[in-house]
Amino acid sequence: MDGDRVEIDGGIMEGGGQILRVSTALSCLLGLPLRVRRIRAGRSQPGLRPQHLCGLEVIRDLCDGKLNGGEIGSTEITFTPGKIKGGTHIADTKTAGSVCLLMQVAMPCVLFAASPSELHLKGGTNAEMAPQIDYTVMVFKPVVEKFNFTFNCDIKRRGYYPQGGGEVVVHMSPVKELNPINLTERGTVTKIYGRAFVAGALPIKLAKDMSAAAVRCIRREIRDLYINIQPVREPDDQAVGTGSGIIIVAETSTGCLLAGSSLGKRGKNADKVGIEAAEMLLQNLKHGGTVDDSLQDQLIIFMALAKGVSRVKTGPITLHTQTAIHFAEQLTKAKFTVTKSEDEDPSNDTYIIECQGMGMINPNL
Repeated sequence: MDGDRVEIDGGIMEGGGQILRVSTALSCLLGLPLRVRRIRAGRSQPGLRPQHLCGLEVIRDLCDGKLNGGEIGSTEITFTPGKIKGGTHIADTKTAGSVCLLMQVAMPCVLFAASPSELHLKGGTNAEMAPQIDYTVMVFKPVVEKFNFTFNCDIKRRGYYPQGGGEVVVHMSPVKELNPINLTERGTVTKIYGRAFVAGALPIKLAKDMSAAAVRCIRREIRDLYINIQPVREPDDQAVGTGSGIIIVAETSTGCLLAGSSLGKRGKNADKVGIEAAEMLLQNLKHGGTVDDSLQDQLIIFMALAKGVSRVKTGPITLHTQTAIHFAEQLTKAKFTVTKSEDEDPSNDTYIIECQGMGMINPNL
Protein backbone atom coordinates (compact mmCIF):
# COMPACT_ATOMS: atom_id res chain seq x y z
CA MET A 1 0.00 0.00 0.00
CA ASP A 2 2.86 2.34 0.88
CA GLY A 3 3.91 2.64 -2.74
CA ASP A 4 0.57 4.32 -3.50
CA ARG A 5 0.72 6.98 -0.83
CA VAL A 6 0.53 10.56 -2.01
CA GLU A 7 3.65 12.33 -0.73
CA ILE A 8 3.16 15.85 0.60
CA ASP A 9 5.95 18.25 1.52
CA GLY A 10 4.62 20.14 4.53
CA GLY A 11 7.48 22.62 4.53
CA ILE A 12 6.94 24.39 1.20
CA MET A 13 5.07 27.63 0.37
CA GLU A 14 3.01 28.78 3.36
CA GLY A 15 4.52 25.84 5.22
CA GLY A 16 2.02 25.75 8.08
CA GLY A 17 -1.05 23.97 9.37
CA GLN A 18 -3.05 24.87 6.28
CA ILE A 19 -1.14 22.28 4.20
CA LEU A 20 -2.24 19.61 6.68
CA ARG A 21 -5.85 20.80 6.65
CA VAL A 22 -6.21 20.86 2.87
CA SER A 23 -4.32 17.65 2.16
CA THR A 24 -5.88 15.50 4.89
CA ALA A 25 -9.42 16.71 4.08
CA LEU A 26 -8.87 15.83 0.40
CA SER A 27 -7.22 12.52 1.34
CA CYS A 28 -10.33 11.68 3.38
CA LEU A 29 -12.73 12.72 0.59
CA LEU A 30 -10.89 10.97 -2.23
CA GLY A 31 -9.80 7.87 -0.29
CA LEU A 32 -6.13 8.64 -0.98
CA PRO A 33 -3.56 7.36 1.53
CA LEU A 34 -1.21 10.19 2.42
CA ARG A 35 2.21 10.85 3.86
CA VAL A 36 3.05 14.38 4.99
CA ARG A 37 6.73 15.06 5.72
CA ARG A 38 8.52 18.14 7.05
CA ILE A 39 5.39 19.36 8.85
CA ARG A 40 5.71 23.08 9.65
CA ALA A 41 9.44 22.74 8.96
CA GLY A 42 10.19 26.46 8.90
CA ARG A 43 8.25 27.40 12.03
CA SER A 44 9.87 28.38 15.33
CA GLN A 45 8.32 25.22 16.85
CA PRO A 46 8.25 22.74 13.94
CA GLY A 47 5.95 19.74 13.85
CA LEU A 48 2.40 19.25 15.10
CA ARG A 49 0.99 21.62 17.73
CA PRO A 50 -2.07 20.55 19.78
CA GLN A 51 -4.43 22.26 17.36
CA HIS A 52 -3.02 20.51 14.27
CA LEU A 53 -3.10 17.14 16.00
CA CYS A 54 -6.70 17.74 17.02
CA GLY A 55 -7.61 18.50 13.38
CA LEU A 56 -5.95 15.28 12.21
CA GLU A 57 -7.79 13.28 14.87
CA VAL A 58 -11.12 14.77 13.77
CA ILE A 59 -10.51 13.66 10.18
CA ARG A 60 -9.38 10.22 11.34
CA ASP A 61 -12.54 9.81 13.45
CA LEU A 62 -14.85 11.10 10.71
CA CYS A 63 -13.79 8.31 8.39
CA ASP A 64 -12.49 5.57 10.72
CA GLY A 65 -9.05 6.19 9.24
CA LYS A 66 -5.59 5.21 10.49
CA LEU A 67 -3.18 7.90 11.61
CA ASN A 68 0.49 7.23 12.35
CA GLY A 69 2.84 9.84 13.76
CA GLY A 70 0.04 11.69 15.52
CA GLU A 71 2.01 13.16 18.44
CA ILE A 72 2.80 16.72 19.46
CA GLY A 73 6.04 17.77 17.75
CA SER A 74 5.83 15.04 15.10
CA THR A 75 7.14 16.23 11.70
CA GLU A 76 5.82 13.29 9.67
CA ILE A 77 2.46 11.55 9.58
CA THR A 78 0.86 8.88 7.46
CA PHE A 79 -2.90 8.78 7.06
CA THR A 80 -5.05 6.04 5.56
CA PRO A 81 -8.69 7.13 5.18
CA GLY A 82 -11.74 4.93 5.57
CA LYS A 83 -15.40 5.64 4.74
CA ILE A 84 -16.81 9.01 5.82
CA LYS A 85 -19.67 8.63 8.27
CA GLY A 86 -22.06 11.13 9.80
CA GLY A 87 -23.14 11.26 13.42
CA THR A 88 -21.73 13.10 16.41
CA HIS A 89 -18.03 13.92 16.63
CA ILE A 90 -16.20 15.75 19.40
CA ALA A 91 -12.90 17.56 18.92
CA ASP A 92 -11.16 19.36 21.76
CA THR A 93 -7.87 21.20 21.26
CA LYS A 94 -7.51 21.39 25.10
CA THR A 95 -5.91 24.81 24.40
CA ALA A 96 -6.98 28.11 22.87
CA GLY A 97 -6.41 26.48 19.44
CA SER A 98 -9.01 27.76 17.00
CA VAL A 99 -12.36 25.97 16.65
CA CYS A 100 -12.70 27.70 13.26
CA LEU A 101 -9.63 25.90 11.91
CA LEU A 102 -11.14 22.59 13.12
CA MET A 103 -14.28 23.52 11.23
CA GLN A 104 -12.22 24.25 8.09
CA VAL A 105 -10.74 20.76 8.03
CA ALA A 106 -13.93 18.86 8.92
CA MET A 107 -16.55 20.68 6.88
CA PRO A 108 -15.66 19.53 3.33
CA CYS A 109 -15.57 15.92 4.59
CA VAL A 110 -18.93 15.84 6.37
CA LEU A 111 -20.59 17.32 3.26
CA PHE A 112 -19.87 13.99 1.58
CA ALA A 113 -20.78 11.78 4.54
CA ALA A 114 -23.53 9.16 4.50
CA SER A 115 -25.77 10.96 7.01
CA PRO A 116 -26.06 14.29 8.90
CA SER A 117 -23.24 15.28 11.25
CA GLU A 118 -23.03 17.12 14.52
CA LEU A 119 -19.57 18.46 15.35
CA HIS A 120 -18.76 19.58 18.88
CA LEU A 121 -15.63 21.71 18.52
CA LYS A 122 -13.83 22.93 21.62
CA GLY A 123 -11.00 25.44 22.00
CA GLY A 124 -10.58 29.13 21.25
CA THR A 125 -13.45 30.91 19.48
CA ASN A 126 -11.56 34.17 19.03
CA ALA A 127 -7.91 33.26 18.51
CA GLU A 128 -4.92 34.97 16.92
CA MET A 129 -3.76 33.75 13.49
CA ALA A 130 -7.18 32.26 12.69
CA PRO A 131 -10.63 33.51 11.69
CA GLN A 132 -12.75 34.56 14.67
CA ILE A 133 -15.99 32.61 15.15
CA ASP A 134 -17.87 35.85 14.41
CA TYR A 135 -16.14 36.01 11.03
CA THR A 136 -17.08 32.39 10.34
CA VAL A 137 -20.75 33.10 11.08
CA MET A 138 -21.04 36.58 9.55
CA VAL A 139 -18.87 36.23 6.41
CA PHE A 140 -17.70 32.68 5.69
CA LYS A 141 -21.10 31.01 6.23
CA PRO A 142 -23.26 33.12 3.86
CA VAL A 143 -20.62 33.05 1.11
CA VAL A 144 -19.69 29.37 1.30
CA GLU A 145 -23.38 28.39 1.32
CA LYS A 146 -23.51 29.62 -2.30
CA PHE A 147 -21.90 26.26 -3.15
CA ASN A 148 -25.31 24.70 -2.44
CA PHE A 149 -25.20 23.54 1.18
CA THR A 150 -26.17 24.97 4.54
CA PHE A 151 -24.87 24.53 8.03
CA ASN A 152 -25.88 25.68 11.45
CA CYS A 153 -23.27 27.00 13.87
CA ASP A 154 -24.33 27.34 17.49
CA ILE A 155 -21.88 29.20 19.75
CA LYS A 156 -22.38 27.55 23.14
CA ARG A 157 -19.47 29.22 24.91
CA ARG A 158 -16.72 31.58 23.89
CA GLY A 159 -13.13 30.85 24.87
CA TYR A 160 -10.06 33.07 24.67
CA TYR A 161 -6.30 32.84 24.85
CA PRO A 162 -4.60 31.32 26.81
CA GLN A 163 -7.00 28.71 28.21
CA GLY A 164 -9.59 28.32 25.44
CA GLY A 165 -12.65 26.55 26.82
CA GLY A 166 -15.03 27.69 24.09
CA GLU A 167 -17.47 25.35 22.39
CA VAL A 168 -19.25 25.54 19.07
CA VAL A 169 -21.73 22.97 17.74
CA VAL A 170 -22.01 22.63 13.97
CA HIS A 171 -24.88 20.78 12.30
CA MET A 172 -24.52 19.78 8.66
CA SER A 173 -26.36 17.54 6.25
CA PRO A 174 -24.58 15.85 3.36
CA VAL A 175 -25.08 16.91 -0.26
CA LYS A 176 -24.98 15.01 -3.57
CA GLU A 177 -22.59 17.52 -5.15
CA LEU A 178 -21.46 21.13 -4.87
CA ASN A 179 -22.45 23.84 -7.33
CA PRO A 180 -19.79 26.17 -8.71
CA ILE A 181 -19.88 29.83 -7.66
CA ASN A 182 -19.44 33.03 -9.62
CA LEU A 183 -18.36 35.97 -7.47
CA THR A 184 -17.04 38.53 -9.92
CA GLU A 185 -19.24 41.61 -9.40
CA ARG A 186 -18.39 43.66 -6.33
CA GLY A 187 -21.18 46.23 -6.54
CA THR A 188 -21.20 49.18 -4.14
CA VAL A 189 -20.99 49.08 -0.36
CA THR A 190 -24.51 49.43 1.04
CA LYS A 191 -23.96 48.91 4.77
CA ILE A 192 -21.28 48.47 7.37
CA TYR A 193 -21.96 46.71 10.66
CA GLY A 194 -20.19 44.68 13.29
CA ARG A 195 -19.65 43.88 16.93
CA ALA A 196 -17.03 44.97 19.43
CA PHE A 197 -16.95 42.58 22.38
CA VAL A 198 -15.46 42.27 25.83
CA ALA A 199 -15.65 39.26 28.15
CA GLY A 200 -14.56 38.32 31.64
CA ALA A 201 -12.89 41.03 33.69
CA LEU A 202 -13.07 43.77 31.03
CA PRO A 203 -15.51 46.70 31.22
CA ILE A 204 -18.00 47.45 28.42
CA LYS A 205 -16.31 50.85 28.02
CA LEU A 206 -13.48 49.09 26.14
CA ALA A 207 -15.96 47.72 23.61
CA LYS A 208 -17.44 51.20 23.16
CA ASP A 209 -13.95 52.66 22.66
CA MET A 210 -13.06 50.04 20.04
CA SER A 211 -16.31 50.67 18.21
CA ALA A 212 -15.97 54.48 18.28
CA ALA A 213 -12.34 54.39 17.08
CA ALA A 214 -13.28 52.05 14.22
CA VAL A 215 -16.18 54.26 13.13
CA ARG A 216 -13.96 57.39 13.16
CA CYS A 217 -11.37 55.60 11.03
CA ILE A 218 -13.92 54.37 8.44
CA ARG A 219 -15.61 57.80 8.35
CA ARG A 220 -12.44 59.34 6.96
CA GLU A 221 -12.85 57.23 3.81
CA ILE A 222 -16.59 56.51 3.68
CA ARG A 223 -18.64 59.50 4.77
CA ASP A 224 -22.24 58.91 3.80
CA LEU A 225 -22.95 55.42 5.11
CA TYR A 226 -24.56 54.49 8.39
CA ILE A 227 -22.10 52.39 10.40
CA ASN A 228 -23.47 50.19 13.17
CA ILE A 229 -20.84 48.48 15.33
CA GLN A 230 -22.54 47.16 18.45
CA PRO A 231 -20.53 47.16 21.70
CA VAL A 232 -21.28 43.89 23.55
CA ARG A 233 -20.32 42.37 26.87
CA GLU A 234 -20.41 38.58 26.55
CA PRO A 235 -22.56 37.02 29.32
CA ASP A 236 -20.36 35.43 32.00
CA ASP A 237 -22.07 32.05 31.66
CA GLN A 238 -21.30 32.01 27.92
CA ALA A 239 -17.63 32.96 27.98
CA VAL A 240 -14.56 31.38 29.55
CA GLY A 241 -11.72 33.71 30.50
CA THR A 242 -11.08 37.32 29.56
CA GLY A 243 -10.96 38.57 26.01
CA SER A 244 -11.87 41.41 23.67
CA GLY A 245 -12.01 42.11 19.98
CA ILE A 246 -13.95 43.53 17.08
CA ILE A 247 -15.23 42.47 13.68
CA ILE A 248 -16.58 44.87 11.04
CA VAL A 249 -18.38 43.69 7.91
CA ALA A 250 -19.14 45.62 4.73
CA GLU A 251 -22.05 44.35 2.65
CA THR A 252 -22.38 45.29 -1.03
CA SER A 253 -25.27 45.69 -3.46
CA THR A 254 -24.42 42.31 -5.05
CA GLY A 255 -24.34 40.47 -1.72
CA CYS A 256 -20.57 40.41 -1.24
CA LEU A 257 -19.30 40.43 2.35
CA LEU A 258 -15.83 41.73 3.26
CA ALA A 259 -14.50 42.18 6.75
CA GLY A 260 -11.78 43.48 9.02
CA SER A 261 -11.15 42.23 12.53
CA SER A 262 -8.74 42.54 15.42
CA LEU A 263 -8.25 41.10 18.89
CA GLY A 264 -7.39 42.95 22.06
CA LYS A 265 -4.56 41.85 24.28
CA ARG A 266 -2.92 43.02 27.47
CA GLY A 267 -1.22 46.36 26.98
CA LYS A 268 -2.92 47.04 23.61
CA ASN A 269 -4.97 50.20 23.58
CA ALA A 270 -8.70 49.72 22.73
CA ASP A 271 -8.56 52.48 20.09
CA LYS A 272 -5.71 50.65 18.36
CA VAL A 273 -7.79 47.45 18.19
CA GLY A 274 -10.69 49.31 16.58
CA ILE A 275 -8.44 51.14 14.13
CA GLU A 276 -6.65 47.92 13.11
CA ALA A 277 -9.95 46.27 12.19
CA ALA A 278 -11.18 49.37 10.34
CA GLU A 279 -7.94 49.65 8.36
CA MET A 280 -8.09 45.97 7.44
CA LEU A 281 -11.65 46.43 6.18
CA LEU A 282 -10.73 49.53 4.16
CA GLN A 283 -7.76 47.67 2.67
CA ASN A 284 -10.06 44.83 1.63
CA LEU A 285 -12.49 47.30 0.06
CA LYS A 286 -9.74 49.15 -1.79
CA HIS A 287 -8.61 46.30 -4.05
CA GLY A 288 -12.01 45.88 -5.68
CA GLY A 289 -12.33 42.11 -5.14
CA THR A 290 -15.54 40.34 -4.09
CA VAL A 291 -13.94 38.49 -1.17
CA ASP A 292 -11.50 39.64 1.49
CA ASP A 293 -8.00 38.30 2.15
CA SER A 294 -9.22 35.91 4.87
CA LEU A 295 -11.90 34.25 2.75
CA GLN A 296 -9.81 33.82 -0.41
CA ASP A 297 -8.01 30.64 0.60
CA GLN A 298 -10.99 29.15 2.47
CA LEU A 299 -12.98 28.90 -0.79
CA ILE A 300 -10.31 26.97 -2.74
CA ILE A 301 -11.15 23.46 -1.52
CA PHE A 302 -14.87 23.96 -2.27
CA MET A 303 -14.09 25.32 -5.75
CA ALA A 304 -11.93 22.24 -6.36
CA LEU A 305 -14.72 19.85 -5.29
CA ALA A 306 -17.58 21.63 -7.10
CA LYS A 307 -19.01 20.51 -10.43
CA GLY A 308 -18.31 23.07 -13.15
CA VAL A 309 -16.39 26.33 -13.36
CA SER A 310 -16.15 28.67 -10.37
CA ARG A 311 -14.86 32.23 -10.69
CA VAL A 312 -13.93 34.55 -7.84
CA LYS A 313 -12.54 38.07 -8.11
CA THR A 314 -10.01 38.85 -5.39
CA GLY A 315 -7.38 41.31 -4.37
CA PRO A 316 -3.70 40.26 -4.46
CA ILE A 317 -3.41 36.46 -4.12
CA THR A 318 -2.22 35.55 -0.62
CA LEU A 319 0.42 32.91 0.06
CA HIS A 320 -2.27 30.90 1.88
CA THR A 321 -4.34 30.88 -1.31
CA GLN A 322 -1.39 29.91 -3.52
CA THR A 323 -0.68 27.06 -1.12
CA ALA A 324 -4.30 25.85 -1.08
CA ILE A 325 -4.39 25.89 -4.90
CA HIS A 326 -1.09 23.99 -5.14
CA PHE A 327 -2.28 21.13 -2.92
CA ALA A 328 -5.84 21.09 -4.29
CA GLU A 329 -4.36 20.60 -7.79
CA GLN A 330 -1.89 17.99 -6.57
CA LEU A 331 -4.62 15.87 -4.98
CA THR A 332 -7.72 16.43 -7.15
CA LYS A 333 -8.31 16.67 -10.88
CA ALA A 334 -9.35 20.30 -10.48
CA LYS A 335 -7.56 22.92 -12.62
CA PHE A 336 -7.01 26.47 -11.38
CA THR A 337 -5.98 29.56 -13.33
CA VAL A 338 -5.23 32.95 -11.82
CA THR A 339 -5.32 35.95 -14.13
CA LYS A 340 -4.96 39.67 -13.58
CA SER A 341 -8.43 41.19 -13.82
CA GLU A 342 -9.08 43.55 -16.75
CA ASP A 343 -10.57 46.13 -14.44
CA GLU A 344 -12.30 49.37 -15.35
CA ASP A 345 -10.14 51.01 -12.71
CA PRO A 346 -6.46 50.36 -13.56
CA SER A 347 -5.39 51.26 -10.01
CA ASN A 348 -7.25 48.16 -8.71
CA ASP A 349 -4.97 45.23 -7.99
CA THR A 350 -7.52 42.50 -8.71
CA TYR A 351 -7.33 38.93 -9.96
CA ILE A 352 -9.74 36.28 -11.16
CA ILE A 353 -9.30 32.82 -9.66
CA GLU A 354 -10.98 30.37 -11.98
CA CYS A 355 -11.38 26.69 -11.25
CA GLN A 356 -12.65 23.80 -13.30
CA GLY A 357 -13.85 21.70 -10.38
CA MET A 358 -13.50 17.93 -10.20
CA GLY A 359 -17.24 17.40 -9.68
CA MET A 360 -17.06 15.27 -6.54
CA ILE A 361 -20.17 13.11 -6.21
CA ASN A 362 -21.32 11.82 -2.82
CA PRO A 363 -21.32 8.03 -3.25
CA ASN A 364 -23.61 7.62 -0.23
CA LEU A 365 -26.61 9.55 -1.56
